[in-house]
Amino acid sequence: MKIGYRTIKTAAGTPIAITIAQLFGVSNFVSAGILTILCIQPSRKRSYLSAWHRLLACLLAIVFSYVFFEVLGYNPISVGLMLLAFIPTTVYFRVTPGIATSSVIILNLYASNAMTYDFVLDQLLLIFIGIGTALVLNVYMPSLDNELNEKQKQLEKNFQVILHEIALYVRNKDIDWDGKEITETEKLLEEAWDLVERDKENHLLRSEHPYREYFRMRARQFELLQRMLPLVTKLPNKVITSEKVASFFEKLAENVTPANRASIFLKELDELKQEFADEDLPTTREEFEIRANLFRLLHEIEDYLLLKKKYKKSDVSTGKKIVRG
Repeated sequence: MKIGYRTIKTAAGTPIAITIAQLFGVSNFVSAGILTILCIQPSRKRSYLSAWHRLLACLLAIVFSYVFFEVLGYNPISVGLMLLAFIPTTVYFRVTPGIATSSVIILNLYASNAMTYDFVLDQLLLIFIGIGTALVLNVYMPSLDNELNEKQKQLEKNFQVILHEIALYVRNKDIDWDGKEITETEKLLEEAWDLVERDKENHLLRSEHPYREYFRMRARQFELLQRMLPLVTKLPNKVITSEKVASFFEKLAENVTPANRASIFLKELDELKQEFADEDLPTTREEFEIRANLFRLLHEIEDYLLLKKKYKKSDVSTGKKIVRG
């Protein structure tokens, strides 16, 4: 079982916050650990937002507690009435993530049975220690580049399998493929996108992410692959036609890499389309439908290649060595 950085930070931050609170002589020092647990976040951006939301909510909680407890008394009914007013206020100020944190302060104030100046300062110190400890720990966020690179490799491997299986079906019309790469790819794209968004939130001054456009391009290509699958089942049984299409898919499968060689395949695709266009015109409705499906498939392949061509500069004419990654 893998232990994540968030778990490690929580395990380290809780005793640190409690220790600091004890050194400052804060009452209810255990609450500092609770506040730290509630404030640990998976990214820097969420950490800063969380700290702001929880700080503002706690300050509001102190004000509401003073008004309700001092006016209506320290009893359960006062707590219920205060929450009826407090929670909608947090919604209005858009700090609802701080409700759980501020509840700790509310209950501490309720248990004190008297809101003195010193005790309010005591709770403010508790808030700054708990939230501050989490904020400091969240400054460090591990790089996600290795995970993103691994997702890229897995995704390209699945694309190769899908394209290869399409080629086998076109050529033989009888294959045993369970299609698990389809569902795996859907999951990979979702996981990769979550990683990209989280990594982007860790770099607040960076507006773009190097993997963002890559996975967006692959997601759109994957949609096209899914649309190709039913079309290949309707291809003509002509040996020459099937072999040419199958060979083209095999070449695509062998060249699923970070490199951009789309221009080569687009040129070859144009030649293939011209060859099919020069064939005799269909004479029956069935032949017409087969020809229409063939050209629809070629159109989908063209869109697939254009996506890669637009994604990055072509690597065909540069003569440079392409490094996977």
